[in-house]
Amino acid sequence: MFKQICFFRKRPDMSMDEFLDYYENQHSQLSKNAGLQPAIPNAVRYVRRYLTPEKNPITGQIHDPGFDCLMEIWWNSREDFERSQAIISSPERREITKADEERLFAGHANPVCSVVDYDSPMGPHGEATHVELRYGD
Repeated sequence: MFKQICFFRKRPDMSMDEFLDYYENQHSQLSKNAGLQPAIPNAVRYVRRYLTPEKNPITGQIHDPGFDCLMEIWWNSREDFERSQAIISSPERREITKADEERLFAGHANPVCSVVDYDSPMGPHGEATHVELRYGD
C-alpha cells in the first residue's frame, strides 16, 4: 500500500465552514463536475482531515499547525500514484485544477508527501490492532 498526504491552507478570506463546504462539494468533485476522467483512478481511499488546533497539554498554548487540512489518498502501488499525478498535471487539466484551487487554497505551494506508516500495538493486552474498511451499510 502506498499513501500520499497533502497539506493545505485555506484562503485567508474564507471561514473554516466555507472552506470545508467548498472542498467537499466542489473541489473533491471537480473531475465529475467538469466532465473529466477521474483524477485519482485506482485510489483505494480518499480522505480530507480538517484541523482544529487544540491546547498543547504540556505548554497550555494553542499552536497554529500552519495548515487547515490534511488530504490523504491510499494507492495499491506507487505506479497508481504516479499515473494520477500525470493526469492532474496534464496540460488539458492543469488550468482547470489551478483555477479551482485559487477559489479554495491560500496558494499552490502545497506540500505533497509519501508516507510510511508504523502502527503501535494498542489492544487491551498489547496485541496489534487493525482497521477494517467496509463499503455500504
